Amino acid sequence: MEIITVDRGFVAVECLRGMAFVFNCFFLSCVSNVWGNHVKSTQTENIYLDNITRVLDRLLDGYDNRLRPGFGGPVTEVKTDIFVTSFGPVSDVEMEYTMDVFFRQTWIDERLKFEGPIEILRLNNLMVSKIWTPDTFFRNGKRSISHNMTTPNKLFRIMQNGTILYTMRLTINAECPMRLMNFPMDGHACPLKFGSYAYPMSEIVYTWKKGPLFSVEVPEESSSLLQYDLIGQTVSSERLKSNTGEYVVMTVHFHLQRKMGFFLIQTYIPCIMTVILAQVSFWINKESVPARTVFGRPPPDLHH
Repeated sequence: MEIITVDRGFVAVECLRGMAFVFNCFFLSCVSNVWGNHVKSTQTENIYLDNITRVLDRLLDGYDNRLRPGFGGPVTEVKTDIFVTSFGPVSDVEMEYTMDVFFRQTWIDERLKFEGPIEILRLNNLMVSKIWTPDTFFRNGKRSISHNMTTPNKLFRIMQNGTILYTMRLTINAECPMRLMNFPMDGHACPLKFGSYAYPMSEIVYTWKKGPLFSVEVPEESSSLLQYDLIGQTVSSERLKSNTGEYVVMTVHFHLQRKMGFFLIQTYIPCIMTVILAQVSFWINKESVPARTVFGRPPPDLHH
């Protein structure tokens, strides 16, 4: 029988070499899997973007944005709703009011139907100029501003069935006819009227998207006015005949009630105090000329 003696140091070195080889193999396998997954993810993302690009190219291929949806056929229905972010101020002198709103319009354009890997195309304002949009304007507006910081504040979405959602952030300054005969216990209904500028109702009609009760939203925190309380709003629609045709006009009335307490503190109480101080001089001895002069002529602050 032969007895083989193995150096323990040699065995330890061989074991370490074997463990290092196994570790290297495991590490290279992990790196290979991660790199392969990254490559597959990048390829999938590129394919997805290519598909969306092709969808957009097909939508605009042969599209004429000068023609409304269904031109020469059925009437185009534009559904609208308004979200008020800030209401005020209200000017009695100029008889006008100002507010910031998100103005939303929805309509269906059969030419923009598509099939693809996504149900809704969420696009920026660059797409707006390439398709047809309603020529909505505010009939009683004096000055209106479309916000453009840091980019044009416009939201644009296309659904697979051709439904378009178009939202703009606007600051609107509009006329508010006021009857001040009952001042300061008066109330007013400030209107906002809008509709199509060029298309008569035989081609475009406007409707309230969420019905007459919920199509105009005014949160409580958005209407903190100094002289008025915003007690509510009502919506309606009417027909307007002119030389160029018959048009649909959408109207929102914002109902305001003047705050009586504001004028009690700012106007009535100072005036009452002025009259009272003026009458006190009659109760002072007529020989006390300096005292009568002081009470007979109140400080200038009371006149303001």
